[in-house]
Amino acid sequence: MFWRIFAYFSAHSLAATLGWFLGAWPGLFGAWALTGAVWFVWESVRGARLLAWVREPSHETTPNLRGFWAELLGRIQRLLRERDQRIAESEGRLAEFLAAIQASPHGVVLLDSDARIEWCNQIAAVQFGFDAQRDLQQHIGNLVRDPVFLAYFASADIQQSVTIAGRNSTASRPVRLAVQLHPYGEGRKLLLANDVTAVEQADAMRRDFVANVSHEIRTPLTVLSGFIETLQTLNLSDAERKRYLALMAQQSQRMQNLVSDLLTLSRLEGSPLPGVGEWIPVASLMAQCEQEARALAALLPQLQHQLQFEVANPASLSGVHSELFSAWSNLINNAIRYSPAAGKIVVSWAVLPDGCGEFAVQDSGPGIAPEHLPRLTERFYRVDRSRSRDTGGTGLGLAIVKHVVQRHGAELSIHSSLGQGARFVIHFPSERILQTQSERLAA
Repeated sequence: MFWRIFAYFSAHSLAATLGWFLGAWPGLFGAWALTGAVWFVWESVRGARLLAWVREPSHETTPNLRGFWAELLGRIQRLLRERDQRIAESEGRLAEFLAAIQASPHGVVLLDSDARIEWCNQIAAVQFGFDAQRDLQQHIGNLVRDPVFLAYFASADIQQSVTIAGRNSTASRPVRLAVQLHPYGEGRKLLLANDVTAVEQADAMRRDFVANVSHEIRTPLTVLSGFIETLQTLNLSDAERKRYLALMAQQSQRMQNLVSDLLTLSRLEGSPLPGVGEWIPVASLMAQCEQEARALAALLPQLQHQLQFEVANPASLSGVHSELFSAWSNLINNAIRYSPAAGKIVVSWAVLPDGCGEFAVQDSGPGIAPEHLPRLTERFYRVDRSRSRDTGGTGLGLAIVKHVVQRHGAELSIHSSLGQGARFVIHFPSERILQTQSERLAA
């Protein structure tokens, strides 16, 4: 800067000296003015080059300046670099913020002051059926037409969420969304949507479960209280007293079975999954199931069932012995209880060519209608309630079977049609089946 001022005044001094020799004061003034004009034009050209670059800054077109203008250019470049860095950092933070919202398990929609969509994440697009690009700047009321939502959006009270049906909700597969608006900025709104389908289904199942348990316990309690009142107030004969006590014992046993099954379900749901460590010989497990089945059949001599147990391929099965025995015996006991007199029940085990194991129970009962098959493993679901109570069932046997099967990584399939009996099959994965060399040869 100093040298630039020094050069400026040196040029004027030289011009003044030249003007003195050329014509004293008039020449001095003319030379001075001419030098200043040349200097002004030269500096203006440099300033114009700098101004043109500032309007469209680019590394390829950076002007080559010196002195004062070079220093000014350097300061401007530094300010531009700082600005670009701040913009890049802001854009990076915005991208991270949007990526975090995109990864959120909840639907997020940003609305401007006119309730038009500014941005939404993919979850919200799926929940409401939006197109994340095409539907930008569309009014939210044109896309979400649920009357409950429209009334909520139009109301002044948005402190509480409302529950509406999702875009892909059907009667067989309902989808429920909890939606709430949150104001932010200048008239803008943040719309949050949470899929509460599983929560509502669990709540409904809890209510049904409590109602079913209450109903199942109330019936035998009513019978017991009635017999107790009869024994207390009436003078009964020994035969009548024995008969009433037998019926009371039957109802008491029914409640005990119900409580036992409920505890079994609770234990299955709360315990860790079984590992692949305990190997159970299938032959011994089948022998234990056969012993219990024949004992049950002996208690029901009027049925005169034909029981047949087959082990096609000896093997060992990995799992929890008590759980597997509970599941297998439940299927066998159901077949015995629900098959009509002189029925045939075949219980079989086989190792399939792919190394998987198959346990099956085939009965000659009345069969099951197709509409009942998907719901058989629900708690307390009965095809025929009166027949189930007559046989002493709790309505939890197949629910226990389903839990045991899932815990062992197996699959339960049910094949039946009316008048053709039913076949219940548990398909175990190959990693839970172990066959020794001698067992393979024996098979």
